[in-house]
Amino acid sequence: MAATSKHEIIRNLFAAYLNNDRAAVEAAFADDFRFTSPYDDEIDKATYFERCWRVSDWIARQDLERIMVEGDAAFVTYRCVTKQGKSFRNTEAYGFAGDRIRRIDVYFGATYENGQFVKQQV
Repeated sequence: MAATSKHEIIRNLFAAYLNNDRAAVEAAFADDFRFTSPYDDEIDKATYFERCWRVSDWIARQDLERIMVEGDAAFVTYRCVTKQGKSFRNTEAYGFAGDRIRRIDVYFGATYENGQFVKQQV
C-alpha cells in the first residue's frame, strides 16, 4: 500500500474537522504533538483537545488555498467562512513525523463580516 502524501494528510485533516470527526483528528496527530497559536504555547495533544476542540457546526466551508510541502514540513493557507457571514484566513506551519502530524503553528489573518474588515480587539 502506498504511503499517504502530506497533501492528502492535510486535506483529510481539514475534512475531519469539518465533519466533527475527532477520532480522525486525534489519529492524525503524533503522540508527542505540540500546538502553538497566539493563544497557546507548545501545548500537548491532550491540552489541545481540552482547549481548542470545538464542534464545527458554525463553519459553512473551508477553502484550502495553498498547501506547500517540503520534506517533513508544510505550510497551509486557508479561508474559513462561517454560517453567520464572517470569514478569516489563517496560515499554519506543519511538522510531520512520518505520516503523522507532530506540530502545528497557527498564524492568524484578518477577519471579515459580509465582506467588510472587522478590527480585532487586543
